[in-house]
Amino acid sequence: MEGDLIRTNHWLIPFAWIYGWVTAMRNLFFEWGFLKSKKYDIPVIAVGNITVGGTGKTPHIEYLIRLLTPQYKVAVLSRGYKRQSKGYVLATQDTPMEMIGDEPWQMLQKFSDIYIAVDADRCHGIERLLNDEKTKDVQVILLDDAFQHRYVTPGRNILLTDYHRLIVKDRLLPAGRLRESPRGKDRANIVIVTKCPEEMSPMEYRIIAESLQLRPYQQLYFSTFRYGRMVNIHTHEIQTTENMRHHNVLLSTGIGCPKQMKMDMLKRFSSVESIDFKDHHFYNTDDMNNIRKAFEALPEPKIIITTEKDATRLMSLEPFPDDLAKHIWVLPIGIRFMQGKEITFKDKITGYVQKNLRDSRMA
Repeated sequence: MEGDLIRTNHWLIPFAWIYGWVTAMRNLFFEWGFLKSKKYDIPVIAVGNITVGGTGKTPHIEYLIRLLTPQYKVAVLSRGYKRQSKGYVLATQDTPMEMIGDEPWQMLQKFSDIYIAVDADRCHGIERLLNDEKTKDVQVILLDDAFQHRYVTPGRNILLTDYHRLIVKDRLLPAGRLRESPRGKDRANIVIVTKCPEEMSPMEYRIIAESLQLRPYQQLYFSTFRYGRMVNIHTHEIQTTENMRHHNVLLSTGIGCPKQMKMDMLKRFSSVESIDFKDHHFYNTDDMNNIRKAFEALPEPKIIITTEKDATRLMSLEPFPDDLAKHIWVLPIGIRFMQGKEITFKDKITGYVQKNLRDSRMA
């Protein structure tokens, strides 16, 4: 059921009131103009959330990349969470993951014809992309995890909310997981309920839509995971989940909210056990020993499944245990829009981009 992962620390609610007052004042300072927000003469699309924990930002950013790259030169600008570098970094194929963070590095490996840059100061990052000789041909900028970065006014603001942690049912930090009041959703042009079960009733769509209480100018979409073919991390063999459905699975993930993925895997394999790590977790030898112990406890036939984001961090471990690697399969995660609204979403995005291209405005 939607919102089923909401947990409230009731004894922390007084602190949440204080936190809520601080974030509300910050937002008012932007509304009143005391804090300045900058707008750029290029299509800028922000994708983010107002909750702590994963809402599926990377699969949605990758969806936008695939949608736009056939026609436009795209750049992705991220803060580079947990990177070991400072300031602005424009990634190349030789850039190590530690310099830009796991999610930008994952995109770097998959998309060779876009720009990937990181900068905690999004205004500075955008201006570098627009003015540096190497990147000044950029036509569209995607801001990763920037819904709350209000120093930039994006042309399109996409807010993601997890089906299992709907923002309207959650509480502010530290009592809940919200970074600001659910009223912050009013800044979004598009709201997407992510990680939905593959089968939802018309009544459930209606209940969620009514609970979100969106404004007339906002569009609501629902998305669910779409899984690709599995790739063995050691041999690079490719298999479908259907071909391996009789296997027992150890699902090892370090993502924000793995519940929906676990539910989906239970439909595809004989049995599924899971071992969870924190989001953006960097693996060490003890972690690998725990994974090995859990895997050895499974009956044959058996495999380990992990995500692309986890695989980038697993492979950075030195030395990597090859005897375990041959059992590890990477399962790519994409998204699919529900209710037959994929074409509508694509038209909204491409229409905005085409209308606001620098060249078209000059013409």
